[in-house]
Parts: sequence; structure tokens; C-alpha cells
Amino acid sequence: MAGNTFGKIFKLNTFGESHGEAIGGVIDGCPAGLELDFEAIQNELNRRKPGQSEIVTQRKEPDVVEFLSGIFEGKTTGTPIGFLIKNANQKSKDYSHIKDVYRPSHADYTYDKKYGVRDYRGGGRSSARETACRVVAGAIAKQFISTIKINAYTSSVGDLFLEKPYQDLVFTNIESNAVRCPDDDVAEQMISKIKTIKKQGDTIGGTVTCVLQNVPIGLGEPVFDKLHAELGKAMLSINAVKGFEIGSGFCGARMLGSEHNDLFNADGTTKTNLSGGIQGGISNGMDIYFRVAFKPVATIIQKQSALDNSGNIVEMQGKGRHDPCVVPRAIPIVEAMAALVIADYFLLNKLTKI
Repeated sequence: MAGNTFGKIFKLNTFGESHGEAIGGVIDGCPAGLELDFEAIQNELNRRKPGQSEIVTQRKEPDVVEFLSGIFEGKTTGTPIGFLIKNANQKSKDYSHIKDVYRPSHADYTYDKKYGVRDYRGGGRSSARETACRVVAGAIAKQFISTIKINAYTSSVGDLFLEKPYQDLVFTNIESNAVRCPDDDVAEQMISKIKTIKKQGDTIGGTVTCVLQNVPIGLGEPVFDKLHAELGKAMLSINAVKGFEIGSGFCGARMLGSEHNDLFNADGTTKTNLSGGIQGGISNGMDIYFRVAFKPVATIIQKQSALDNSGNIVEMQGKGRHDPCVVPRAIPIVEAMAALVIADYFLLNKLTKI
């Protein structure tokens, strides 16, 4: 299976399945001498782990990361950083009912047809459990680019939207509620909606907005390696992501050039930031902001038709422990992938100036 590595210089390779012995990864290209805050790394994992509130999956996983290499006396050595996260709460029997059935909108069918074999236990390699590895690497990347602030938050659940622009929000409020929306009133409505959907045995989607501040000018390469293109790839690689828009996004398609152009100030900043902090594929020093759309989780606790591996349409019902809305737990994943992109381009930018 190809496609398990992300990045050009600051690279992450992940391994493992949802109900295997462990998941883990190897981070290559992290510079030597970086003093790591291990508590901060674990805290990022805690933000993503299951069982943290009543509106997420109740699978109980401590998600404690163990570092195996690349670190000595608390500092990176410049060699590959190997790490492991053991799966402590495996319940493979929860998935025995789909051993010969392809669930709608899952990777079951495509994996089986591509590889001729699939791990049906929670989706195996296609499970979102793999994203815990990204969070570990992203937490280290955040410490490498510590002057850059990365904040993601829930900006919608279903048809409930946080209408305030990010400039009017207090990012320290993001962790004040289970849905990770920095507006308490909107958060309360979102939580109520998720609970209602959960009782119905259904799921619901939503969006995550991410803001990167203090990004230096000059990150990104012209043509094929534009910074926003790589951010888009990073976000679209996350399970359940169906859309990515940066700056004005799709709204920009409805505007005139005279409305959309970001006019300059004398110091090189711009009066508006509809470009989303990137122009010509290169960061311009303004805030980078983008929005990521997550579909409803495909496993629903309702009866629905499915296809079995003999070509029969059968009836099935989802079992096991699943998120009624993936968005709250996706916040640290979005931040992690953004940090990996910026760390990689930071190192690439140094090479181009040698």
C-alpha cells in the first residue's frame, strides 16, 4: 500500500490499523536540538481521543504516546523520531456482522476491490484512528514553528452556523465546551442538535475553520507546490473531509474584481484579506484562514441496505461505538495537518535561500 507518507522535508509516515495491536509513525526531517514539551504533545492527543464527552464515540482509549527513537535527554537528535500508540480498547466482535458486507459510504468496497483483502474491524487502515499519529507529528511541528499561532474551531454543525468572523472570537474559549465552538450560545445549540441526532441513531456533518497567524512572508512555491494547494491536500487527506476553501472561497466566485482585490497599505499589509493570506501560492504575511467541510459519519445505528461480497443487496444496521458528529474531535487533526504543512514549507524556504 502506497501513500502513507506526508511531507517533503518534514515527513510523517504512519502505520497500523484501528483494531490492531497499535498505531504509530516515523517523523523524519525534524531538525536536531528542538527541546520537546511532552505534556503539550499528550494534551494534543487528549483533545482528539475518543470518550472525552457524551457527544463523541465512547470507545475508551488512553492514547498515550511512547517515543522509541530520535529523542535524547528531551531534545530531538535530527534522526527519525519513531513513536507508538497502543490500542487498548479493541472490540473486534462489534464488527463481525460486516465481515462479508460492504457498508454504504465506507472504504469497505473500494479496499476489497483494490487489494483483494480488507480488515473489516472498524475499517482497519481506513479508520480515522490513524489520525492520532498525525496529531503527534503535528504537535511536534507546532513546537518547531512555535511563533506561529494555529487555532481551529467548530464553525458549523448541520445548518447551525457561527456567523461571527474569526477576528471577533476569543480563541481561548474554544476548549470551554464539548463541541469546541468559541461562542458559548452557539455551542449550546450545536451540542443539543448533536444529542438529538445521536438519539435518532443518525449522524450529522459540519465545518471547521482554521486560522494561522504570524506566518512569515514567502512560504510556498509557485505553480504546482502552492501553499494553499498543499493545505488543501492536507485537509482533504483527513477522513470524512468533503470540501476545502481558503480566504473568500466559493463566495469569491460571486464577487467583482473591484470588490475582491486586497488593496495594499504602505507597509505591505492589505486593507482586506479575501486572499486568505496567500497570493501566487506564497504567504504574504497576513492571517491564513480556511474552512474544512466534514460529511456525516457513514456508520449510522439505523437499518439500511448494503451490498455483500456475493453481490446481494442485504439489510444491515450499524453497531459499535461511533461519533454522531466527527467535527469536535477533528479540531486538533486540522491544526496538526496545518502545522505539518507550515513546518515543511518553513524548511523548504530555507533551502531555496541557500
